[in-house]
Amino acid sequence: MLRSTLLAAARSQGVRRLVEANPLTKPVVERFVAGTTPEDAVRATRSLRDQDMYVTLDHLGEDTLDAQQATDTVRAYQQMLKVLATEDLADRAEVSVKLSAVGQFLPSDGEKIALDNARLICEAAAAAGTTVTLDMEDHTTTDSTLGILRDLRVDFPWVGAVLQAYLHRTEQDCRDLAGEGSRVRLCKGAYSEPASVAYQDKSEVDRSYVRCLKILMAGEGYPMVASHDPRMVAIAADLAARSGRSADSYEFQMLYGIRAEEQKRIAAEGNKLRVYVAYGDEWYGYFMRRLAERPANLVFFLRSLISQN
Repeated sequence: MLRSTLLAAARSQGVRRLVEANPLTKPVVERFVAGTTPEDAVRATRSLRDQDMYVTLDHLGEDTLDAQQATDTVRAYQQMLKVLATEDLADRAEVSVKLSAVGQFLPSDGEKIALDNARLICEAAAAAGTTVTLDMEDHTTTDSTLGILRDLRVDFPWVGAVLQAYLHRTEQDCRDLAGEGSRVRLCKGAYSEPASVAYQDKSEVDRSYVRCLKILMAGEGYPMVASHDPRMVAIAADLAARSGRSADSYEFQMLYGIRAEEQKRIAAEGNKLRVYVAYGDEWYGYFMRRLAERPANLVFFLRSLISQN
């Protein structure tokens, strides 16, 4: 119930105005969001690189209904990718892109605009010497996102996909995307979805996650294990060993600001660990989903607000 309430609040403009107007929110947001500027993102990337970790950068924004805003998002990614190349960070950092931020929901030709805009970002990534992963959003966008992925992979076969284990369809999607050269980030899912398309019970989601992991680890692609759950991390490592995978044939992924010590531990053991670093002014929806994912995050948020009063 709490999770559903927080996810509903993530799409509420009224709640958004209240949260963004509260001056006590900013210090708490900074736990999960690296900052608002490209300089903030580069600073976080450099720090993580120095700890032998990798990064995927998300310029925050979603559900764009303005063509100019979509264009601005593309330019922000292009500029960031140039900076990564200039700062010699491209071998450690890629970018993650939400298609709804680059035009997917525009009322006229949204999918085509999103494809064209994503192509521009991929071209910039190729020039910088790095890669792009297409973030997955709620279930209504899954077919559209996977269709755009297929089109992009004609010219950029390294474009990564994200699949969400709580969706009933995801095992089949894993089979479809487990081929050679395919990069797939498997996460549990962070949106409020109906029972008709998604598992509702945590144990069912966990079982689905493991089934999907088995498919990806046994395949010929490059699995990206996105989980903060110690049990899932251990299961992934065991499945990788059983499949005869080397340490450079898959990676773990975790979010900036969550279980930082565990991230260091995983990287120190010789595993590839990539941190999802979000930055930008449009942090509200992302922040609320982080609160919804784990009660501990909400407790941290509330305690921080109380301590600052």
